[in-house]
This record gives sequence, structure tokens and C-alpha cells, in this order.
Amino acid sequence: MQRSLILSFSLLTFSALGAPKPDLWPYWQQSSPDNSQVISHQLWQQVITGNLMVSGSDTLFDYQHISAQDQQRLHRYIQQQLSLDPLSYNSNEQLAYWINLYNALTVNLVIDNYPVESITDIGGWFRFGPWDQEIAIINGKHLTLNDIEHRILRPIWKDARIHYAVNCASLGCPNLQSDVYTGAKVKAQLEGAAKAFIQSQKGVKLEGETLILSSIYDWYREDFGSKQQLLKHLSLYRPALKNFQGEIDYQYNWDLNKAAD
Repeated sequence: MQRSLILSFSLLTFSALGAPKPDLWPYWQQSSPDNSQVISHQLWQQVITGNLMVSGSDTLFDYQHISAQDQQRLHRYIQQQLSLDPLSYNSNEQLAYWINLYNALTVNLVIDNYPVESITDIGGWFRFGPWDQEIAIINGKHLTLNDIEHRILRPIWKDARIHYAVNCASLGCPNLQSDVYTGAKVKAQLEGAAKAFIQSQKGVKLEGETLILSSIYDWYREDFGSKQQLLKHLSLYRPALKNFQGEIDYQYNWDLNKAAD
């Protein structure tokens, strides 16, 4: 009961204040377009392949039973990525780099704090999750998950489909994908992630005359635009929504995306 009350308070606070707005960190707005070098995400792929499970329309991570070997792979992957200078790569490689790093850091946070019922439990009393914790140092800069998402990914690429790629370890979140993002495929992968989420019940659900949407579309209205613009976006993957005239409601499930114990 106590956890439920705290979570309810945190959700009300989060909803009232809104999600962080994009706030460009200019230092990271550099790339090397002529560099064709590819960043390896093989270790992250091995971790995902060994621990991601499909359950209905959800993909769940087996935080409890991850092997010591896969935990070592995860730590090695994160350290490899932190040792790189992402600014020396082209824009697509950077985009894949930041998405994969965000997801790997999130999984690592949950493993380090497991068992938890929700990622929102991490970070201490009356703190809504770990997103403002400094958990990475790249090029001598200290970064949080919020820095990666709201100060790098969103303002630099200005692509709302990024919300379908970064995973917050929750059932309400777009699924952690079974294939890691790569520079060569990242745009097609974003398109696939958008389609999968919008065609899922946790993304978009029509109940009578009411359209139930993920709260992502409420929190990030700045990225998805007006109601008309949002419906146009959704109708790219659900054509029947193009002329929707009813009410819109929002929901989200913060329960951990964990495989069954």
C-alpha cells in the first residue's frame, strides 16, 4: 500500500510537471559525415538474444536469471561504448549508438537494483526513477539518462519515432527490440518500432468512441504535435484513425518488463 501511494504521488507530480522538454546540449551536435566506420554492438546483441522473451505482444527481460557471463558482456559493452568518441562518427552511427547505450544502461540499472517492481522504485524515496542520476562519462562529460534522451536524441534528431526506440523497462513502454540498432538500419528500425507500437494495444486502443493512447503521446505533445498532427502520424500505421472524431484518453503501465520469476 505504501509503495502504491508513493507511486501515485510520483505519477501525479510527473503528469503535473510534464516530461522534460528537449534542451539541446550543443557539445553533442557534431558529427563526422565522411566517416564510414561502424560501431560494434555485438555484445549488447548477445545480451538481448540470451535474455529477451516474447510474451504475447510484450518482450520481457529476464533480469532475475541473467547469467554472470551475460552480466559481464553487458558491463563490457557499456565500457566499450563509453570509451568511444561518438562525435567522430556519422549521424546514423551516432543515433544507433545513443539508443543502444540508453537501453543498455537502463537494463544495467535494473539488474543492479533487482528485485524491484518498477523502475520508478529506483532512486530513493520521493524520487521518480533513476533518470537524473549521473551514470555515464563520455568525453569527460557526465551524463544521465535524461541527458541522453532529452538533451541529445530529441533535440538533435527531432524525430518523434525515437520514443519508440528508447526503452524505460516498463510494460507500458514500446518494446525493447530483439535486434540492436545499427547505423545502417536505424531509420528502418525506427519505422518498424513505430509500426509495432501503434498497432499494439498498449500503444493505441479503440474502446467504443474513445481512443485510448499511451501516455507517451500526452507527455511528449511537443514532439507529436496537435491532435490533428498526432492522428495523422498514427494513421500512417492505423489508417482507420485518420478521421477519428471522438475523445482521447491516456494510460501507462509502469510495472517492470520482467520475465516471470
